[in-house]
Amino acid sequence: MYTVESSPSRLALASRDASNLIGHAAGIVHPESHDDVVQIVRDCHQRRQSFVARGAGTGLAGGAVPPPGALVISLTKMNRVLEVDPTGRWAWVEPGVLNADVSRSLSYLGLHFAPDPSSQQSCTIGGNVANNSGGPHCLAEGVTSAHILEMKVVCSDGTEGHLTTDNHGVDLRGAFVGSEGMFGIATAIKIRLTQNPPHVATMVFGFSTVDSGAHAVSEIISHGIVPAALEMMDAPITRAVEDYVHAGFPLDAAAVLIVEVDGLRHSVSDQVEAINVLAR
Repeated sequence: MYTVESSPSRLALASRDASNLIGHAAGIVHPESHDDVVQIVRDCHQRRQSFVARGAGTGLAGGAVPPPGALVISLTKMNRVLEVDPTGRWAWVEPGVLNADVSRSLSYLGLHFAPDPSSQQSCTIGGNVANNSGGPHCLAEGVTSAHILEMKVVCSDGTEGHLTTDNHGVDLRGAFVGSEGMFGIATAIKIRLTQNPPHVATMVFGFSTVDSGAHAVSEIISHGIVPAALEMMDAPITRAVEDYVHAGFPLDAAAVLIVEVDGLRHSVSDQVEAINVLAR
């Protein structure tokens, strides 16, 4: 059974996301199951009522911002891990499950969900699907579309569908991921799980210019090394991060390059040695 909210304070919160855009929600509805979503969307279609699906609202592209008079369908109460297969390395989850919670709940199996947007502590898997999200580790592992195997969806007219990598020869799953809700609402998502690496090494390099830092990135990649993560910050961002986390970053550097490699012990050691040579 779903619930409906219409208080001014809740409507104000639902009328914006992490972007600078502000909309105007007419109401908020909280489905708790696939059938709830089907009923809500069919009612909206029959009444010609516009609607927008919403997760945690951490997106920066305005995808969850409702146009004036739209109904916001909040999926945060659909937050269950439905099924896990550690042997096949997959799990079925609902769209409201937090990204980081998936990895935390599966840590005892030595598995994790690889896409890691910066908001992964609060963003939802449904939002990852809508925006094809990614983070530092997507350099080696790929963005969300590479880790979604199947989806149960509700289209904009209330039609139900099951998307896979091969729907009659067409990858409708791939088309759906990143569509920002324009193709429908995912109500159950089969995600690919990745084994936790046995060894990890992280390196930090400071450069006197941004150009030299960027050149180091090119050198690393051109030598056939694909780090697990590869991120560069300029001086203002480095100072802001250091003031907050006190990680010990060099504040006199024009650019700071963070490189992470993972894998078997000897492979990690070889990559660390090669990257040190290239960066220096």
